[in-house]
Amino acid sequence: MTDEIMQQDSALYAADITEQLAKQFAILSGGRGQDGYPIITFPEYPNFTDIPEEEFQNVVTYLTSIPSLQDGGIGFILLIDRRQDKWSSVKASLLRIVGSFPGNLQLVLVLLPSGIFQRAISEIVLRFNRDDFKLKVPIIMLNSVTELHSYIDKTQLTQELGGTLEYCHSQWICHRTAIESFAAMVKETAQMLQAFGTELAETELPNDVTTNLGLLTIHTEKRDKMKHDINQARRQGWSLLSSIHEPINKNPDHKLNTDELDNLSTVERLLDQLNETEMAFDEFWNKHQLKLKQCLQLRYFEQDFREVKTALDIVTERHSTFTDIGNSSSHVAHIVRDLCSFEEKSQGALERAEALAFQGDHLIEDNHYAVDSILPKCNELRGVCDSLVNGIKTKKELLNQSMELHKRLEQAMHWCDSGIYLLASQPIDKCQSQDGAEAALQEIERYLETATGQKLEDLSKINDEYGAILGDELMAHVLNIFQKQEAMEEMFEKRRVSLKKLAAKQTRPVQPVAPRPEGVPRSPVSPSETDHRKGHDFNSSHKANVTQINLFKKNKSLSKIEMNELGEGRKCSSSDDEENLAVLRSHVMNELIETERAYVEELLCVLEGYAAEMENPSMIPFIPMVLQKKKDVLFGNMPEIYDFHNRIFLRELENYIDCPELVGRCFLERMEDLQIYERYCRNKPRSESLWRQCSDCIFFQECQKKLEHKLGLDSYLLKPVQRITKYQLLLKELLKYSKNCEGAEDLQEALAAILGILKAVNDSMHQIAITGYEGNLNELGKLLMQGSFNVWIDHKKGHAKVKDLARFKPMQRHLFLHEKALLFCKKREESGEGYEKAPSYSYKQSLHMTTVGITENVKGDNKKFEIWYNAREEVYIVQAATQEVKNTWVNEIRKVLTGQLEARRVCNQHQKLEHISVAPLALPINTSPLRSPQKVRRPEIVSPENRNISVTSPKRQEKGKGWTKTSHPLDVPEENNDGWSSAEDQLNSSDCEEETSKKLLPGKYTVIADYGKGGGDELTVHTGDVLQLVREGQEGRWLVRNLNTSKEGWVPATNLQTLLGDSSSSQSLSSAESASASSTVSSSSSCTEHSTASSNSITDIKG
Repeated sequence: MTDEIMQQDSALYAADITEQLAKQFAILSGGRGQDGYPIITFPEYPNFTDIPEEEFQNVVTYLTSIPSLQDGGIGFILLIDRRQDKWSSVKASLLRIVGSFPGNLQLVLVLLPSGIFQRAISEIVLRFNRDDFKLKVPIIMLNSVTELHSYIDKTQLTQELGGTLEYCHSQWICHRTAIESFAAMVKETAQMLQAFGTELAETELPNDVTTNLGLLTIHTEKRDKMKHDINQARRQGWSLLSSIHEPINKNPDHKLNTDELDNLSTVERLLDQLNETEMAFDEFWNKHQLKLKQCLQLRYFEQDFREVKTALDIVTERHSTFTDIGNSSSHVAHIVRDLCSFEEKSQGALERAEALAFQGDHLIEDNHYAVDSILPKCNELRGVCDSLVNGIKTKKELLNQSMELHKRLEQAMHWCDSGIYLLASQPIDKCQSQDGAEAALQEIERYLETATGQKLEDLSKINDEYGAILGDELMAHVLNIFQKQEAMEEMFEKRRVSLKKLAAKQTRPVQPVAPRPEGVPRSPVSPSETDHRKGHDFNSSHKANVTQINLFKKNKSLSKIEMNELGEGRKCSSSDDEENLAVLRSHVMNELIETERAYVEELLCVLEGYAAEMENPSMIPFIPMVLQKKKDVLFGNMPEIYDFHNRIFLRELENYIDCPELVGRCFLERMEDLQIYERYCRNKPRSESLWRQCSDCIFFQECQKKLEHKLGLDSYLLKPVQRITKYQLLLKELLKYSKNCEGAEDLQEALAAILGILKAVNDSMHQIAITGYEGNLNELGKLLMQGSFNVWIDHKKGHAKVKDLARFKPMQRHLFLHEKALLFCKKREESGEGYEKAPSYSYKQSLHMTTVGITENVKGDNKKFEIWYNAREEVYIVQAATQEVKNTWVNEIRKVLTGQLEARRVCNQHQKLEHISVAPLALPINTSPLRSPQKVRRPEIVSPENRNISVTSPKRQEKGKGWTKTSHPLDVPEENNDGWSSAEDQLNSSDCEEETSKKLLPGKYTVIADYGKGGGDELTVHTGDVLQLVREGQEGRWLVRNLNTSKEGWVPATNLQTLLGDSSSSQSLSSAESASASSTVSSSSSCTEHSTASSNSITDIKG
């Protein structure tokens, strides 16, 4: 019955039909028939026929659902009490009850009306209409309660039917409502515990201490709330159990009926189920809590590990600087003191590392789940500590050897110096006698006896004993001392030979050349002092005397060499900074390569674990419809990025591991390949949007589970964006440590190029946010720049009020400069999340770059510049945030216009060559009535460009008047008059001077600006007048005829520019010449075989 109550999702509950049950037209008293059939009693109810069918069905259906499936399956006994009713209603009630009863029926007992008249009618009707009551179920008509007792025992009947069964309908309703409420609470609690358990099981362990503490607190609070709900449900069950036992508590002899026993059993089973659920949850919670606590311990361990590892890295780096073994005993002693001080200071870091490793051992002993992560870190800490301790010990041993060797070298040097002093201090005059020679010889012999323990005996033995520290410099020093010993011993041997000859055979005394003064003390002297005390040696060995002097000089030079070596050793200590920089460069390079390898592995993992699985037939059923065939959208060009890094870039970076300062060359060589990141970043918003739609699908969950990733796919899709950003940080670090190195310039260029890629990526992200542009943005060429500006628009033909309004109220516009067009957009508010949280730009208008010109400086504001087109018919005054931004934009626009100009010149030059080689020269046909036949021009081969005229008076230009606008040749059709600044020899920039070095030719032109007389016979013209250039005069002036007024005058050549070229395209006739000229085909700006000219406006000259 417990399971039936728990599974009644759509069944009726007592709380839903309490009012209908309270009418008591049908009850389940708990009585049973002879074979255990449940009895449903229909007591006397005067208005039974008036009960709505829905209420009747609800009550009867609910009563049949209360007994267990086993009891209800064998059938029910219906007891219909109609003793106080009429026979007419008995038949209707019987047919209604039996006909619509939802359960199985075993027997129907009907207590007939007890009145004499009604009973007589019943007997008559039953006698003559018995067939009407022949149903599939046996129906027994009873005339009295006594007859009823023969079918059902009194203990199973209520007191109203003469039985002893106690029944209170209101209490029964309360019990049913409470039992069902308790069952629902138990079910809801079990579901909540299951949902919470699922949430705990699916929770990813945090990667930092703060998040871990917060998660542990949140989960503990939820668990406490669950325990509170369980205890509350248990109290409700105990209360209900006590209510069912209440009759027994009042009367120990009371026996519960079958339904009450079922209720009691149901409540007990619900309590047992609640306890079992709680025990299972407690067991799971203890495991989860232990895991969270272990995770917290791990995060603390990892945090301490990073700190200790950083300290050890600093100690290791400092230890690596102890490479010098000293160049003297005092120098070695100084290094030893520094090493001991370093060892003392590093003890703190070593002790922390040992303590942390010991802590990791405890975690492993406590069966921590992350043994695979803790054990390598402990081993690494111990390895670094052992390496440092052993390194310091080894360094001390080497320094001790160095100290011992240097002491021996210094001792040998001292012995040599003392010997040299001895030879130099022997008095030459006294050695001339036999006694003096013998005394000097004995003195030499005694000195040579002191060589044991002082001189260096065997070079090979020195090499064997001190080979670990013998570098090139130290070995050279040892060799010098050996050479000095040999030279000194050679001098001693020669002196001994001479003295022995003097002692053995005396001849006449030899007068010394320079007698040595008496009373000179015998003490070691420096070579400089020895030079002053040198005298003549005995006559028999003048050569030995010279040798002695040479040896002094040699020893002096050796001393100088030793001093230089000492100085160089000290200079080596000053090069520690460069060595430190090299170490730092090496660290940055190692980080670059290690992170590059990890990056390649992550990309491969994503492509194999996610992208490839989208083609796996077994995984396709788990892929949502919105994701199918969208692999290219979700992953973009990640396969291309992986292929480049894995096959090319990583291998090339590894080639520079020993020379990190040169790695900038690798970036510069592969800069074009790195452009692939721009396409990936432009696709990122689409990928982000697609991910948001299906991030919770089973496919991604299964893939993540197989890969054992803690983070979702979205984190890995962000890796390429993070990687291209990381490069510039690493290059900055390398550049900081490589300023004086060979590859510093390459690093600087590589950094600038990477920043350029990031700028292009950023610009493209803004470009894809443009809305409302009907064309294809890719057709506008490469996006060069983008930014926000204040913009004023000045319409030449606009109303005065509009012009004034535009002058004082700027518009906020976001400009996008492409190679072929300049777009004006309005920035909209940011909305959305992630990549969707980005500004959008509503397209307003655009200017083709072939139609625009620029004025770089605007008076009164150095942050403003002008963009204009069609001979300044509309001028856009643009104000940048700073002057630097303005200069950047002006320079970029100038580059675009310059490029267009060069392209046009190349095209015209090519067309000119074709025109010369193919087209025959032809005289122009003059059909204009305004021209006389005598003034037909001769054909000339000139530049095929079609120039416009800008007639400008320098004097009036200063006053803001004059011909400051571009004039259009009458020969050029109106539809071609686009005024492209890039087609001219000079850019349409006010900072560019108009080119006047071209030779002016006679022709006919239209003036678009007024020009007044400057004095003398200069001509006055107005906008729209047609001018005829007649001839060139002196002082750079031209005779010009105004065809509208038939007046002639002189105009300075600096204000005129004639058409260059005499091709058929420049002979197109305007409507001002004749009506028939309208049929003449005019040329466009494109280069064709017969049409090479283009209509272009001349640079606007402004001060």
